[in-house]
Parts: sequence; C-alpha cells; structure tokens
Amino acid sequence: MADSPNCDLKSLSPLQLFEKVTAQGEKVRALKAGKAPKDEIDAAVRMLLSLKLSYKTTTGQDYQAGLPPRDLVLINNGTNKEEDEDFVDPWTVQTSNAKGVDYDKLIVRFGSSKIDTDLINRIERATGQKPHRFLRRGTFFSHRDMDQILDAYENKKSFYLYTGRGPSSQAMHVGHLIPFIFTKWLQEVFDVPLVIQLTDDEKYLWKDLTTEKAYEYARENAKDIIACGFDINKTFIFSDLDYLGSSTGFYRNIVKVQKHVTFNQVKGIFGFTDSDCIGKISFPAIQAAPSFSSSFPQIFNGKENIQCLIPCAIDQDPYFRMTRDVAPRIGQPKPALLHSVFFPALQGAQTKMSASDPNSSIFLTDTPKQIKTKINKHAFSGGRDTIEEHRKYGGNCDVDVSFMYLTFFLEDDDRLEQLKQAYTSGELLTGELKKVLIETLQPLIAAHQERRKQVTDEMVKQFMTPRKLAFEF
Repeated sequence: MADSPNCDLKSLSPLQLFEKVTAQGEKVRALKAGKAPKDEIDAAVRMLLSLKLSYKTTTGQDYQAGLPPRDLVLINNGTNKEEDEDFVDPWTVQTSNAKGVDYDKLIVRFGSSKIDTDLINRIERATGQKPHRFLRRGTFFSHRDMDQILDAYENKKSFYLYTGRGPSSQAMHVGHLIPFIFTKWLQEVFDVPLVIQLTDDEKYLWKDLTTEKAYEYARENAKDIIACGFDINKTFIFSDLDYLGSSTGFYRNIVKVQKHVTFNQVKGIFGFTDSDCIGKISFPAIQAAPSFSSSFPQIFNGKENIQCLIPCAIDQDPYFRMTRDVAPRIGQPKPALLHSVFFPALQGAQTKMSASDPNSSIFLTDTPKQIKTKINKHAFSGGRDTIEEHRKYGGNCDVDVSFMYLTFFLEDDDRLEQLKQAYTSGELLTGELKKVLIETLQPLIAAHQERRKQVTDEMVKQFMTPRKLAFEF
C-alpha cells in the first residue's frame, strides 16, 4: 500500500478504508519490530492516524482491529435527517437524541411486544410479589413470549433463566449490574434455575486479548456477579472457553444451530463481512446454545423441553431472533425474552460508555470520592444555565443523567416522583439532584465491594463447576 496522503480516500468504501487502516497498522508494527529509523516510523504512524480519521469520518465509528464496519440496524425517529437516526446492533448503540434511543420505534423495528400494565399485573398475581422497580418504571420495557412463560408457570411447569456477560475488562460498571439485579429478582420470585454465560471466547475474537486474558476477565467478572447475591445451589456460571469443551450437550446444540443458519443469514442479521474471521461468523450459535435445556444435562437431567427466559439489553435481541427462528427446526422450544433499555453514559444518553474511558460511568471499583467527583464533574445536566433561569423554568429530567441513574437505583417510587417534581419546577437545583445520586450510589457500591471481598477463588470454582442444582427434573 502506498503511503501517499494524496490518496483519494473519499472514493473508497468503508470496507476498503478498514482494510487500508489494518494494512497500515501492520506496517507500523513491522517497522517497530524491525527497529526502522525513527523518521520512517513516525511517517508511517502519521499515515495510520490519517487513515483512522478518514475511517471515522466516513463510517461514524472508531476503527477497531478485527471489527469491520457493519450495516447497523436503523431506527428512524420520524425525520429524514441523518442526525435523528438511531443505530442499534449487539456491538454499537448510537443516537443523537439527548433523551436516548426511541424505544417505541425500536419495538416496532425488532417486532417485539411492549411490557404493558396488564403483563406487569399478571406477573404480580403469578408471583405474589410487588413488581420490581425495573418493571414499574419501564427499565425492562419489551418482551417476547413472556405470556407463555406465565402460562407454563401457572400450570406448574418449570422454566429456567439465562443471561450473560461479555468480559471485556476486569472492572464492571454500574450499568452492567442491571441485568443481574433483575435476574436475581426473577430467580427469587419464580424459584427457578439460572445459567450465566461468560462469553470470553467472543471477547477474544472481537478484542485485542489473549485467550488467557479473556478467561482471567471472565473469572474476575464472575466475582462481581456472585457478589450480587446469587444462590450457589440454584446458579451455574460458565466460561465458554471452559464449558464448551466439557459438555457434549452444549456442543451438539451449537452444531445444530450452525447447520440451520446460513452465512447469508448471519451477514444480514449481524452485518458480518467476507473479511471477518470464521470465529465471529460461528459465534452466534454459541450464544444461542444456552437457550436450550439440553445444553446443561447435569441440571435438567437431559430433558429438552424446558423453556428458557432471557433477561438482557435489547441490543442482544438479534442473537435470539436467530435462535427463535432455528429452535423449532431442531426440536427445541423458543426462548422467551425480557428486554431492558440501555444504561446511559455519564456524559449523556447520546454518548457511549467505554471501559477505556473511566469518566464515562461509575465503576464498581470506584471509591466514594471518585463517585462524587465523577458525578459532580461529568454527569450531564438537564438544568438551566443560571440559577435564576432554573428557578423560573425548571430542569429537564428526560435528559438529566443524574435523574436517569436514580430511576435505576433509587428504590422509593414516592421519593423519585418528589425529586422529579422538584427538579422540573425549579425548586431543586442540579447540584442538589447530583447530591442525591451521590448519596444513593456511594453506599450501594461500597456494599457491593464488601460482598465482593468475601468471594473467594474457591467460591468462583464452585459456581463454575458443572453440577446438579437444587431442582428436580
């Protein structure tokens, strides 16, 4: 590849640009490894940075090694302006709206069903428990076949829960707790088994990680998951890198899914290209397999007819649309799903949280001082420019990140409504609202950190050992 900055990059497709960045990156590494002259290395690095900038300008995405540009799911928010469009797939969530993604339009685009008052009331009747705040407040807002799960439960037929975590870093942030907090509640009120998949294989395929590092992250993330309070007698946590090789049932289901999904189908669903490694192309079958009870013969005694309920963020839905399409063709029940909204970054719902940006969220390793500083300095405000204007016109809870975070973590509905009214009226200032969030998150994270300290390597081993759980099938 020529290193000429005069190359007409605008005429290149996103994929061609991606391949140029990749090739230039390899050239820089080769020059450094070969101890080339400094001026030659510097020129190559400048060219690499120029190519990366062109790539981002063209695609709207940062260049990521091994992750070509994808055809993202497009949700048009009622206008023809490019900046008013939402993009959602399992790896990318983009919106220009400070309120976040338009979830009503996303339900229509994905073909799921809204979790309405009737369904919430039915869950309450079935469990005899007050609905979780995530249901009451619409944090979990969409579903597939939850009514069938309730039909089975009311007829004394069991089901099981499946959720997961992609261990891309050692430290998890508070947003990662959302599916686990809700899954724990579901497990308790329905009294059902739970399997938690740690997709360390996925992170190895998509990220610049060794298999050893990906597995290490999986075990560290398992400690945070265990610290949420899951019952060891009812929960199996597994690493793909570990479990796939030890379970014939799991691998057989992977192969069955692989046989019934074509390359054209996964390209259409996930945006894979001819440049993607075959590991990425086959990975969706691995995420699909835990949806089938026969993948866990030690738990379900080899039974294949036990339905699965999957609580997850809605960006994971493409995996399970594929799974639900395949299930009848391989003699398995379709998994049901409960979808959550996306957890906003501190800088606003239109920005993306990143493990590489410590200021994009509150991490489970943060100290009370760090929590206070991050919220005061970085939490996007829905307040006015001056106190006088705020008192007169009030704040906007729809875009205020501190209020958004409180909807996730403040249990008291009445208190939350009081804060909303006071902020909207201008009675409560932004700094005062941030103070409430700080006082809510500091003890929550401190308690989590204390529980995590009690999680030993032996406990992790027990949770991750294939075994019979406290259920009879």
